[in-house]
Amino acid sequence: MRKRVFSGARPTGRQHIGNYVGAIQNYVALQDEYDCVYCIVDIHALTTLGNTESIREDTHEMVLDWLAAGIDPQRSIIFVQSHVPQVMELHTLFSMVTPLGWLLRVPTFKEKVKMQPDNVNYGLVGYPVLMTADIALYKGEVVPVGEDQLPHLELAREIVRRFNSLFGVVFPEPQAKLTNFPLVLGLDGVQKMSKSYDNHIEISASPQEVSKRVMTAVTDPARRYRSDPGHPEICNVFRLHNFFTEARVEEIGSECRSAGIGCVDCKKILAESINSNLKPFRERRASLASKPGYVGQVLADGADRAEAIAKDTIREVKERMKLLQRTDLERLR
Repeated sequence: MRKRVFSGARPTGRQHIGNYVGAIQNYVALQDEYDCVYCIVDIHALTTLGNTESIREDTHEMVLDWLAAGIDPQRSIIFVQSHVPQVMELHTLFSMVTPLGWLLRVPTFKEKVKMQPDNVNYGLVGYPVLMTADIALYKGEVVPVGEDQLPHLELAREIVRRFNSLFGVVFPEPQAKLTNFPLVLGLDGVQKMSKSYDNHIEISASPQEVSKRVMTAVTDPARRYRSDPGHPEICNVFRLHNFFTEARVEEIGSECRSAGIGCVDCKKILAESINSNLKPFRERRASLASKPGYVGQVLADGADRAEAIAKDTIREVKERMKLLQRTDLERLR
């Protein structure tokens, strides 16, 4: 029997090549080995989101990118977090057994407090509890994470372990699947690729837009003239070649070091490689986008499948906690 993977991502709209290389390709590959549950965590997004005007459109565009990239709604469950309300119910029940001290020691909570000192809301403190509910509600056994996320998953394991010790074993302790989520720097060569820094390339961008964005990329800062030998090991454009021009990486590196190609040449090759890699994706995306209501139907079907699992889990949880369930009322009448 295949194990169940759970992973969630905030609705961030159209995805960029950092998302594509860092997470989406991994999501697609996991489908071959696991039963996958992929969730757009819109409630989590509210902990830091000041304006919700774009959240619906961002969800639609993000899911469209996922589907075009190869996440198969027939093999995986794709849904929106808030469409399965049982997750908020389990979050509340978990919050009753989670010591406050556990939450206050989370490093990311302290970081968020510094980033948004005027919006330290309860949801920000309870974020790990809701994250645990996300995983446990679907009895997720495997969670793909990078090493930097291991402390968050360990806290989820502690909450599950505490619940199981108090009420009997209901949930599997989720195991980390350490995955190499490569850090993709933005076009500025300094910050992580992100829309907020405007240093990104959207995977749905037109070939012309991709070429235009690539030509703005910062290259080897030590190379001032075309005749200067380059240092590909410190050039972010060369790093991107590792993802999109893998077969020619050694050749490009050698040509750069000997000044056989200049930075403009290197960028042109990268733009061509990105466009070549993304051509099938763009075609699939355009085809899916031409089907009115397709994304909505995928999310509705996903929510139905997810809720069927969630209802069984909540029923079992309440039974273990000796809470009165609606089915018990018939016996009391």
